[in-house]
Amino acid sequence: MFGDLFEEDFSFIANNHCGKGKKSKPRESEPPAPRDFTNLSGIKNQGGTCYLNSLLQTLLFTPEFREALFSLGPEELGTLDDSRKPDAKVRIIPLQLQRLFAQLLLLDQQAASTTDLTESFGWSSHEEMRQHDVQELNRILFSALETSLVGTSGHDLINRLYHGIVVNQIVCKECKNVSERQEDFLDLTVAVKGVAGLEEALWNMYVEEEYFENDNLYRCGACDKLVEASKSAKLRKLPPFLTISLLRFNFDFEKCERYKETSCYTFPIQINLRPFCEQTEMDDSEYMYELFSVIIHKGGCYGGHYHVYIRDVDELGNWQLQEEEDGLIEEKALRDTENAKETENPLAVLKGILSEEEAKQIPVDQLGQKLLEKKGMSWNKKYRKQYGALRKYLQNHPQIFQLSPDGNKVGLKETHKLLFKLDSHGQNLQSPSQKNDVQWNCEKTPPRPRATSAGCHWFDLNDSKVQPIKEKDIEKQFQGKESAYMLFYRKAQLKRPPEARGNPRYQIPEHLLNEMNAANTELQKKRAECDSANNGIDLHLHLSSCYKFHNGALHPSLSWKESVVDLTIDRRKTLGDLRQAVFQMLESWEGDMVLSMAKPLPAGLHLYQVLDGDELTLDGIGLADGADIFVWNGKEVGGTKVLTGPEHEPVVLNVLRLAEHNEGGKGQHFSEAQHVFSCSTSLGQLHSALAPAGGIILKNGSGADREAKNWEVFHEEDMKETVRSVGLRDGCSVLILDSHDQSFVNVASGNLTAFTYDISWLQVKNFCGVEEEEKHIKITATIETVMADIKMKAIRELQLEEELASESCLRPVSGNGKLLSPVPEDYTVKEAELKMGSLLGLCRGKAPTSTQLFLYFMVGSDQNCGPEMEIVVEETASVRECLNLMLEKSGLSGDNWHLRRLDWCYEAGEALSQENATLKELNVCRGDTLVITEGKLPGKGFLEIPIWWLKPSSHKKHGENAQDQVNGITWKMEALQVSAAAAPPEPTRLGLDLCYAGRIEIAGEASLEDLKMQSVVPWHLCHGHWL
Repeated sequence: MFGDLFEEDFSFIANNHCGKGKKSKPRESEPPAPRDFTNLSGIKNQGGTCYLNSLLQTLLFTPEFREALFSLGPEELGTLDDSRKPDAKVRIIPLQLQRLFAQLLLLDQQAASTTDLTESFGWSSHEEMRQHDVQELNRILFSALETSLVGTSGHDLINRLYHGIVVNQIVCKECKNVSERQEDFLDLTVAVKGVAGLEEALWNMYVEEEYFENDNLYRCGACDKLVEASKSAKLRKLPPFLTISLLRFNFDFEKCERYKETSCYTFPIQINLRPFCEQTEMDDSEYMYELFSVIIHKGGCYGGHYHVYIRDVDELGNWQLQEEEDGLIEEKALRDTENAKETENPLAVLKGILSEEEAKQIPVDQLGQKLLEKKGMSWNKKYRKQYGALRKYLQNHPQIFQLSPDGNKVGLKETHKLLFKLDSHGQNLQSPSQKNDVQWNCEKTPPRPRATSAGCHWFDLNDSKVQPIKEKDIEKQFQGKESAYMLFYRKAQLKRPPEARGNPRYQIPEHLLNEMNAANTELQKKRAECDSANNGIDLHLHLSSCYKFHNGALHPSLSWKESVVDLTIDRRKTLGDLRQAVFQMLESWEGDMVLSMAKPLPAGLHLYQVLDGDELTLDGIGLADGADIFVWNGKEVGGTKVLTGPEHEPVVLNVLRLAEHNEGGKGQHFSEAQHVFSCSTSLGQLHSALAPAGGIILKNGSGADREAKNWEVFHEEDMKETVRSVGLRDGCSVLILDSHDQSFVNVASGNLTAFTYDISWLQVKNFCGVEEEEKHIKITATIETVMADIKMKAIRELQLEEELASESCLRPVSGNGKLLSPVPEDYTVKEAELKMGSLLGLCRGKAPTSTQLFLYFMVGSDQNCGPEMEIVVEETASVRECLNLMLEKSGLSGDNWHLRRLDWCYEAGEALSQENATLKELNVCRGDTLVITEGKLPGKGFLEIPIWWLKPSSHKKHGENAQDQVNGITWKMEALQVSAAAAPPEPTRLGLDLCYAGRIEIAGEASLEDLKMQSVVPWHLCHGHWL
């Protein structure tokens, strides 16, 4: 029925009224909040229904519409209970509207829901999230109601209240013939652009005449010709309620876009429509209208937010606004003094901010942000110097502020919140029952006395929020992005009966009264239950008979469940009530009973202050939900004296020590144990307990981040400090280094030079002596330890002569026991690419420097032909220089040699052909193996190719063609793949008629024809004939 009311999707969100996606539903655990001091109910926004809420509130505060709707009983509309019966005639929309109006008038809740009503419209959740045009909604809603009420006594409800007639007339200047056409209207649409206000717009529409003359003539039906004429419009019939829609939205044809007209547009509180009417002879009272509702749009033409200013005609709300006019002079005189006081004492500012919050408590950080928004200056800049931190200031005023148990949220105590609200609105102190004048029973009550003149109070109904305003506030909506969009006037003649004044129950059907009374009873019951639940606190009672004291804290001797008794009690009760409840629970208790605050710590249960003052409330002494209370005699537990208070809190420290090494270098490289100390323990006592044989204690200054740079040494002058004063808390780590581990500490800076996880071991085996004396040792090292230091430690641990340091080196030992290339002594473990747990050999001979290469070499193409030898050369040496050194060491001479690399198959591979290039340039690395190969390499750009000749075959297999013979030879040729230095194989062993012709040297760019010509020469010279 309602369809797509407006083309534009809702996209403009303002003041959090229109939601962000999901339908807002109240928490099931808590009942809805009661009405506030205005005694009027708002309407919840379903996500984008602020336009609907504004129109519904306007209809509600149109008493004649409301009462006409209520006059339709179940015999005409049916009942909602019958809506699912297939044959029942139920008019859902008016029934849901009746029910919503009854809830808004009588149900004690801050805001009503329109979910049932919008479902009767057939709206989906998507429709509820889209914003539409309220002017269009007004017309469609009236049309839907008219359709729903057909066949009932309310079939003419809309026409009776809102229907008017406009007559358009054209008068012929020659024959005076009048041609007229009537138009019905439920609302008048008036221009805003280029018009100063409503009266001018109506004057242009219903007083000014349009003339047909010159080239623009009118064809008169009586004269049957084009004549001069005048055209005008008049209001022929005025409705009891006049709805005026302002054309705020226009289209710019030059820019081809819509825009909102925000210029000033005035409208009166009272208006006389006589000048705009066709009949003007009646009394003025017939033409007088009074404004009673202004629907306001805030935003642009593609979205925004609606709320409504409404005059409370029946005086249903409590209009209590501080009269600024009376105190304006006094306020002006005291403003500077008050500002100065506020600067000196921020109590009033904080109370003011918290009193405006709907939630009981807000985060302390959010309170600081709201203070910044209100005062334009943060707490730290404005108040911290005089009053300290914000959280501390709140804690110092427990009689005013209520902090959550964790101290992260704060709110006003209820008494102060009520007093501040009453004071800020100029109210007299009264009981809640007097404040909320709606009676929640079926008996009719006399009208309430009003303090001011009737029917002149205005309220701003903004979705769920309702607040009083002054009549002059309407002028603020004449212009701007937040401005009037629809105006609702009522005839001044319409008077309300005295019994309707201040009586929200007036004319409401009995069945709806009963439904609302039952709903209010249920609400009160739920609020009582919620109040009890909100004020009930669960306390954990720890019985001393079930605890023992050891390792600095209390520990249950039984299971936790058997050692703790849970007790639920109202926070408003006194400490004496709590003590009595505990006595009743523990009938066997003998002697004095002391209740102490307790707190579970990592070390165990620790006791704090004794609860004293039986006349104080549990809330007053700060007893929060979930608090732990220890029940004891106040002296000892199990015969052990217990030290209480924050100065004796136990602290759990992680004590790390260098551990024995796991084989292979894997796993944890330190041992870790937890120890408990009182926070008042001195470092000297800590040192004696953890390092009685001497050593160093280091602390980790950054918690879990255990990088080496974050470890600090406790010096001798720190030994008088306490565990707490040096910043040791639960979970902090301390490292104990014995005397032989102190090399990891930089004494000058007092910092650890290696991260604990990096500390590990390398194994060193002595290869300098005879075999019987070989033994293993483990040297503590890190990835940053220099190899020279490891060698010196190994020499000392092996108890060798110090002179050996200059004549020895460390060589890694492979898995098969082979000694690998020596490690340069200026390398670190990381640079040497050694893994923790690796085995090193301490061997005689100097280690290469970082600019030298340790190389293996052998003579011949097969590594089994000659022994593997070692040599140290500079990485800047050329290939020729390296070859000469190797030849000299192997006892060879001559220049018919060259070097090749040993490939992955352990065969002579790529030749080092650039003899003048350095080893570094050719990427020869430490530990590589080179092969001295006989023969000179061809010159640059030349190849040396072995040549084989195939002898003519004397026999051929039957059926074998030439191609088969070639294919058979091809696979056998694979056996002739030899290296350049290899001797030619015997072709007879291969079953081939081949003979080796030797090698030829040919340019790399030569063609196959060149190769063929050169290959013929050796054969011809040797055998004297051609192939």
